[in-house]
Amino acid sequence: MLATLRTHFGFDAFRGGQEAVITALLDGRSALAIFPTGGGKSLCYQLPAILLDGLTLVVSPLIALMRDQVDALNAKGIPAARLDSTLDADALREVYERLEAGTLKLLYVAPERFANEVFRQRLKKLPIQLVAIDEAHCISEWGHNFRPDYLMLAKICRRLKVPRVLALTATATPKVAREIRKSFRIAADDHVQLSFHRPNLDLRVTPCTAVERKGLLLDKINAVDGSVVVYVTRQETAEEVATFLARSGLPARAYHAGLPADFRADAQNAFMTGEARIIVATIAFGMGIDKSNIRAVFHYNLPKSLENHTQEIGRAGRDDQPALCEMLACGDDLNVLENFIHADAPSTQALGNLIQRLLRLGPVFDVSPYELSTVCDIRSNVISTIITYLEIEGIIEATGSFYATYRVKLLQPQEKILAGRLPAEQKLVRKILESGELKRWWLHLDPSSLAADLKQPREKIVAAINHLQAAGDAILSVSGVRQCYRQKKDPGDLNLLVAQLVEKFQAREHADLARLSQVVGLSAHRGCLTGYLTKHFGETLDAPCGHCDRCRGVPAKSIKRPKVRRVSDEEIALVRVLTDERHAALATPRQLARFLCGMASPAATRARLTRNSAFGMLADLPFAEVLAIAEAA
Repeated sequence: MLATLRTHFGFDAFRGGQEAVITALLDGRSALAIFPTGGGKSLCYQLPAILLDGLTLVVSPLIALMRDQVDALNAKGIPAARLDSTLDADALREVYERLEAGTLKLLYVAPERFANEVFRQRLKKLPIQLVAIDEAHCISEWGHNFRPDYLMLAKICRRLKVPRVLALTATATPKVAREIRKSFRIAADDHVQLSFHRPNLDLRVTPCTAVERKGLLLDKINAVDGSVVVYVTRQETAEEVATFLARSGLPARAYHAGLPADFRADAQNAFMTGEARIIVATIAFGMGIDKSNIRAVFHYNLPKSLENHTQEIGRAGRDDQPALCEMLACGDDLNVLENFIHADAPSTQALGNLIQRLLRLGPVFDVSPYELSTVCDIRSNVISTIITYLEIEGIIEATGSFYATYRVKLLQPQEKILAGRLPAEQKLVRKILESGELKRWWLHLDPSSLAADLKQPREKIVAAINHLQAAGDAILSVSGVRQCYRQKKDPGDLNLLVAQLVEKFQAREHADLARLSQVVGLSAHRGCLTGYLTKHFGETLDAPCGHCDRCRGVPAKSIKRPKVRRVSDEEIALVRVLTDERHAALATPRQLARFLCGMASPAATRARLTRNSAFGMLADLPFAEVLAIAEAA
C-alpha cells in the first residue's frame, strides 16, 4: 500500500483514518468513512482502485468534482473517466468502449444515471470490485441533504453483487451513520470517524438585527487578511451583499445557481486565483472547491442545519493555519428558512392527484417530471422523492428515459441528404423529414408519434435521426425528458398509500424544523461552541476547545425573533382579491399561503403569477399565520 501511495500519489504516509479504511476494503469488507471536509476521503477509494483487479465505480452528485478528479487521476497516469450530462455522443461512446475493453480503473457517475435500465444492464457485465459513494449522508431520509436517487443505491449494489462498498461523508449524525451502515451492511468496526474538532478554526456567533448586519459584515471582513467566503440563503441576497461590499471598496463577487454558467465559472476562477478576495454565495458554492487558504467563512444568513454549518465552515483553514468562522445570527432569517421548509411539503390533495395520475397509467408508462410538477403543483425534487418511495416499496420500477422532442436543423438540401442511401433507408428518412413541423430553421419531430404512424420501433426512428447528425447532415437538439416505468405490483388502497406519504412528508417537515432549532441553540449555548457541534455528531471533547466565543468569555445570547407585525387592511384586501380571481394555481389555502410567503410553486410560476404585486408580500410573517389568513380569505 505504501509503495502505491508514494508512486501514484507522492505521499510517504497515510493521513488519519485512511489506512484503516483502505485495509478494510482490500480485505473485502465494506466501510463507512466520516472525515471532515479536506480530510482526504478520495484517497480511500482511489488507492484501492489501483490495487483491485477490476473496476471502481464512484457515485458523486457533483459534475465539477467528477471532472476535476478525473483530470487529476489521468494526469497521474491512472485511467479514469466520467459519465455525466455534459458529454456528447462521441465522448459517451469512447467511455463505453474503454469499459468494455477493461482499460478503466475508475468510473465516476451521478446517482441519477442508475435510473437508466440500459446502464444497469451494462454494469452487470463489468467486473465491479468497489462502489464508492460520496456524500453518502444523502441516502438518509432524516439527513440534512436527502436526495431521492441515493435511496436506491443500496438495492442496486446488492443486485450487482458488488463485493465491497465505501460510503463517504463529511457530515453524518450518529442516527444517519447507523442508517448508512444498515443500508450497505457495514460492520460497526469498519465505521471510521475522525474528529470534527478543527483546532485552527475560531468559532464565533454574533446575534444582530437586520439593520446592523451589513455594517457588521463590512467591519469584520476589513479586519481579515486573505480570502473570505460569505454564505447567504437566497440568490438575490448574494447579489445585494456582493454589490454592497464592492461599492464599499472590497473585491467581492456573487455566486449562485441562478447565474449563467459562464458567470459562475468566472466568479469561481476569480476567487480561486485571488483576483476576487471575497465570494458571496449560496450553498451552490463550495462543494469540491479545493482552496486551502480561505481565512474566514461568514454566515450572513443562518444555515439550515448544524450539518450545513459544519460543512461550510470546513472550507476555511484547510492549510491548518488560523481561520475565522462567524455566524451573524439574525432572527429575521427564521421566517424565511421555515417558509422554505413548509414550501416543500405537498398537500394531501396534491399528493392524491399525483398518485392517481401515476398509478392509473397502466402496467408500462412514461411521464414527464416537469409536466407532473406543474399539473400537480408539487416541486420537481418532491416529485422525485415520491416516485423513489414507490420504487422502494416495489410498486414501480424505473426502466429508462428518453427525449420527447427532437429539433433538427438541416445542413444540406433534403435530396442531397437522401442521395447514396439504400431505398428502404431513403423512404424512412424522407417520411421522418416530411412529418416534422418547421419553425424558423428547425424541424420539430416527435419520435413516439412517428413510430406509431409509421408502425416502426421508436428506437429505429431515433437511430435514423441521430444518424443525420453523425453523417454531418444536420444539427440535433433534444428536449422534454420522459422517465419510463413499469408497475411491479398492485399498490392496493390508494387512499391509504397517500395517507402514508403525507405522514412521511410531515415527519420530514418536523425534522427539518428541529434541525433549524438546533442552529438557533448554538447562539444560546453557554458552553464551548466547538463541543456543541462535535456532540451533534456523536463526539465528546475531553475539554473545552479554548478557541471559541464561549471559551474566550463572550456570553451566550439568544437569537430574538422580530415582533410579528400586524397585517394591514390593504394586505387583507389584496388577499381577498386574489381569492376572488379564482386562480387555479392558488386554489387551496396552502397554495395561497406559499404564494404570499414568496415561495414560487410550479403552477404559480407557469401561470406567471409571481409577477403579481401580492407575491411575497407576507414573507416576513410566520407560515402558520399566513396559512390562517389564507384559510379565512
